[in-house]
Amino acid sequence: MKKAGLVCTLLAAGISFAACTSKRAEAAAQPASSQSSSTETEAKEAEKEEKITIPPLDVNVPILRDAVAAPSGFGRNIIFGAAVSSGEYRDDKYMNLIFQHFNAVTLGNELKLDCMNGYYMGNRAPRGIESAVLNGKTIQVPSLDYSRANAILDKIVAWNEAHPQTPVKVRGHVLVWHSQAPEWFFHKDYDASQPYVTKEEMDTRLEWYIKTILEYYTSPKTQTGKKYGKYFYGWDVVNEAISDATGTYRSDTEPGQDKLTDPTHGSKSSWWKVYQSNEFIINAFRYANKYAPPELELYYNDYNECTPKKVRGIVALLKAVKDAPGTRISAMGMQGHYSVYNPDVFLLKDAVRAYAEVVGTVMITELDMKASSSFNGTNLEEEYLLQAKQYRKLYTALLELDKEPGITISGITFWGVTDPYSWLQGFSGVGGGADGKQKQCPLLFDGAYKPKPAFYAFTDDSRLDAILQTK
Repeated sequence: MKKAGLVCTLLAAGISFAACTSKRAEAAAQPASSQSSSTETEAKEAEKEEKITIPPLDVNVPILRDAVAAPSGFGRNIIFGAAVSSGEYRDDKYMNLIFQHFNAVTLGNELKLDCMNGYYMGNRAPRGIESAVLNGKTIQVPSLDYSRANAILDKIVAWNEAHPQTPVKVRGHVLVWHSQAPEWFFHKDYDASQPYVTKEEMDTRLEWYIKTILEYYTSPKTQTGKKYGKYFYGWDVVNEAISDATGTYRSDTEPGQDKLTDPTHGSKSSWWKVYQSNEFIINAFRYANKYAPPELELYYNDYNECTPKKVRGIVALLKAVKDAPGTRISAMGMQGHYSVYNPDVFLLKDAVRAYAEVVGTVMITELDMKASSSFNGTNLEEEYLLQAKQYRKLYTALLELDKEPGITISGITFWGVTDPYSWLQGFSGVGGGADGKQKQCPLLFDGAYKPKPAFYAFTDDSRLDAILQTK
């Protein structure tokens, strides 16, 4: 099959279907001011696409997205997604699971500020400075690198064009976050050795960045927006702005081993350092509303979101955003970095009800499950059963909540598909992360790309019962 210059052939269970992989190098992308030349480059690169073969679909298991939409599930189509990053999208078996079982993806890192800077010099400096026009004024801005995100999105677009009946949508993640935001972005001349800029100057940078990203990916007035925009269903505007320690806004003095002088931060917020208020949060939603298409949903997203103290802080944030003039917020994103023991279902339900009282709609956005303390990487059977029981409890609770008046559960997204790729396998100093010392098995598919017992918590309750009764 030939479509838009791309030749793709995939065989599945004797049925022909299509998807493409991009050979675009990760090295460099044209800055925002050179979108026309970037488009020409993309067209030339498209001619270099090669035939690939994706492994066959497993026809012996239920389809996750269909099971969740069935009358025994939510009774309607919801977002049922998984995270994908630069490592996973090159794995044909991984992508095949996404195309078979999910109807949406979240790019794990590729739309974050540090990646948009190309991780240049370990995030210690911008990759270049160029001129841009904002509100009639010429300003100096860092050159952005769209290549990593575009490589993944190109593969999604190719699948969607070949399979309009089973398209995969995209969640943008994330515009404003204290972590993975290079420290130089907050300083004069984009130089971390210089003083912090004023709140007014930072606000100009904030508006420019949100405008640039949203117009590039979602505006019908740009070539890239025409290509990608129809597949984006929503965007995380602000991420993790509430403190675990205080239950109020995350500040520049947040507990943690990181320092403000570090290239990026795990806990401390340079956004707060500059603004000293929640104004950057309000303005982020204001600018997102200004530049996003009206149909693009806008979210706040956070972890440890079932802890009562933090729930109260998140509710205050949601109310502040909703009540501010010129803003728009569509839903609350509960990340769902849980464990086989926590959270208690009652806490989960209380949290969902509290958020829904403000914004009406709630999504689970980064679901995974840390292992028990006794898991050593070999006692898989025992751990898989613990995990399956906990996933069943959580899923059952979400189905019950969705039936309550005033509450809509509009999506469930897992933070990955197969266990070996999970971020929990390594150390992470950001919220919801692991210490990297213990083996983890947090997702629905194992390292052989096969469904685990937890898979049937979402697809076949009777089969899960049979598994549990035989163990």
